[in-house]
This record gives sequence, structure tokens and C-alpha cells, in this order.
Amino acid sequence: MHRALVADPGSCIKRLGGGRRKLEMRFTRFLRHDAVSAEAIFAEAGAKTAARVEGRSIIAIQDTSSIALGGRERRAQGFGPVGKGGGQRGVMLHGVLALDAASFEVLGLAGAEVWNRSGGAKVGARAKRLLEEKESHRWVKGAEKAGRVLAKAQRITVVADRESDIYEDFARRPPNVDLLTRSRHDRKLADGGKLYARLDAQELAGEPEVVEIPAKPGQEKRSAKLALRFCEVAIKAPKCGMPQAALKALPASLKLRAVDIREVEAPVGIAPIHWRLITTHQVTSRDQALAMLRLYRARWSIEEYHHTLKRGGFDIENARIGEPQAMMAFTAAVAVAAVTVMQLLKARDNPKGQALATLFEARERKLLAALNADYEGKAPRPRQKNPNPPDSLAYATWIIGRLGGWTGYYDKPGPQTLNRGLQAFYNLNHGANLMRRNM
Repeated sequence: MHRALVADPGSCIKRLGGGRRKLEMRFTRFLRHDAVSAEAIFAEAGAKTAARVEGRSIIAIQDTSSIALGGRERRAQGFGPVGKGGGQRGVMLHGVLALDAASFEVLGLAGAEVWNRSGGAKVGARAKRLLEEKESHRWVKGAEKAGRVLAKAQRITVVADRESDIYEDFARRPPNVDLLTRSRHDRKLADGGKLYARLDAQELAGEPEVVEIPAKPGQEKRSAKLALRFCEVAIKAPKCGMPQAALKALPASLKLRAVDIREVEAPVGIAPIHWRLITTHQVTSRDQALAMLRLYRARWSIEEYHHTLKRGGFDIENARIGEPQAMMAFTAAVAVAAVTVMQLLKARDNPKGQALATLFEARERKLLAALNADYEGKAPRPRQKNPNPPDSLAYATWIIGRLGGWTGYYDKPGPQTLNRGLQAFYNLNHGANLMRRNM
């Protein structure tokens, strides 16, 4: 199923079967089998990621995405509420995406979970429930999973957005994991002050840093001047939000570092960037503050990943699977396949990055070499020659892009072009295997 999803990204089981009824039924039975679970699929993916991280410095980016499947009909099928208002029904996906901290290569999923909310079931008052009884426990579990799965890495930094700004996340972090989180709360400090006022009082760390902000819906790519401030703080434990026994078990305060990143001279009509980051990393210089900025900006990769899962590639929210358990297994399979597409996308800009063998087997590499020779011809023009080393994943991305209709002249192949190219490649590979078998 993984190969079918990568070759032809989509959410239609019939299409994944490639017109072969036998294969379609095999996929359907697989998803509905009692022995198949999202946990098992993610565990296998995590084991493959673990084999790629040894000796590297790793960023583990975690975030949650809702998979909205529909309304009333989906409710009748047993799907829980997602999104605001509860009118939409579907499943929830929380992933931990592992990247190389130096090159930002996508190495795989360090962990993930998918769940179906209970719908109308009543839960106790939030302040009376333990963290383990709340959805917010996923942030602590994500960091713990990163620490286990990526244990052979040289260093692990778990990066997350504002939802993960909970005291227990810092108090219970694994000893081999650093955290970098965007602040959501103006926390009280052990010496009586408040976090945001303390940051505002710091001197600027040199001249503003100029960075490129990628395009997003409604906004073009632009440059931004970011002013930096940083300091060490001791944040106080909360006094409410969980049972008193659990609160008393937490340390009274935690010593962390805070980095304030604020855009100056923002264009008219554009909301200026303002990120307040809290971290377990040492930050005592401008260079270290810039390093935190760089690591936090890598969080955008998980937004690209979610886009690939949805409208940018697999269109998972149009899946017509009516059983929640089967849909959760399918979501897990798509979540793993989307990593492969992300790896090809990232390889476009990094010819010295991941090896070709990361994604392609020996026979597939021979087919890629034959296709490359055909595209280049005997005397290729500069734009018609693959510029990448033949043992690199970037080499395959160039070929797959050409198969998908990219001419080599304009821009770079995007996700839809690569999706078409992968489908064409696996069709050619299937044909080659049939010929080899029957000759």
C-alpha cells in the first residue's frame, strides 16, 4: 500500500488498486483487519527513522492536524468532532517529523498517533483531570517518543508551536531532549516578574537580522528585519489546572531561556512577526539566539507536510472510508507515504543530501539511470543534463520531475509534478518487472 500511495497519491482505494479488483480488495481487507493498527504502522516507520539519525543533530517537529471528513453522515458513522464548533467530523493526527538540523533533510516520522474523538461523551472539569486524561498530553508523549526513537542522535531538539506551551512539557522532558517552544502564556517568574515584561526590558542583541519569509496564502515571499532579545528566566509552576496532588509533584520553578524575535519596519498592511520562544538550550549570545530562530523557522516543514497530506497531494479529507478504525489505519499509511513525497521535494535543493538508496531499491536505481540517459541524450544541453550526483536523491528528483512533465527550464518541479512523475515511474517499473518475469 505504501508504494501505491507514493506512486499515485490520493485517498481513493479503488484508484490505488490501479484498476485491479484483486489489489483493491487486498487494500480494503488490510485496512479493516483487526491486526492492523495505526500504532503498528507508525512503529515500523519510527524504526526506519531511527536507523537514519545516528550521530546527527536532529530537529523533531511536532504538531497536530485535524482530518475533516464531513458532517452529519460522518457523525452517524461514528466519527468524532474536529475543528471549531463540532459541525465537522473526522479524526485527529499528531506527528513528530524528524529533520537533520544542519541540512533540514526530512529523515522520517519519529512518532505519531491518530485518534477518533469520543463525540458527545462528557468529561470531567479540566482542572480536576490529570494531564494523561487530556488531549494536551500528546505534547509530552511526542517529546518522550522522540527521545526513545531518536536515541542514537547526537542531539535532539523538539520544536513546537504555541499549543505545546504547558509547564509539564518542560518539567517532564526526557534527559536527552531539548525543547524549543513558542510561548503562549505570559508566565509568572520565580522572582515576582512576568515573562513578557522581562523580555521587553532586555537590550537588543545587535542589529536586526534580515531573513527571507516564504510565500503563504494571500502573501508573497518577502524579506523581514528581525530584532532579537534574550535572557534567562525561572518560570513558576502553575497553581491551578490540575488536581492539587499533581501540582505539588511538579518542581516549584524551572530555569529556561527566553528569546524575543520581533519584526521592525514591516510593510504596510502586513502584521509584523513577533515570536517569543522558550527553550532548554543555552542562549547567552546573539549567535545562539540566531540558532534558535533558525531551528524554530524549520517548523514550517510540518506545515508543508500537512499540506501534502491534504490538498497539496493526497487529498486525505476526501477519503470515503466509513469505518473510523479503518480510516485511522489509512491515515497512518498516508502519513508515512507523505514523508516520501516530502523527501523528494526537499532533495530538489540539496544535491549533496540524502542518498538515492534511501528511497529506491537496486533495480529501481537501474531504471532511473536508464531514464536519465534517455533524457540527457548523447550531447545534452546544459539545462537538459541532470546536474546532481548519481547516488543522490536529488538525481532521482530531477528524473521524476521530467517524467511528470517538467522541462528542466523553468523553476523546479512541484509536488503535483513529482506526484505525476512518481506514478509514471512506478508504472514503468511495473512493466519492466513483468517483462523480466515473462522473458
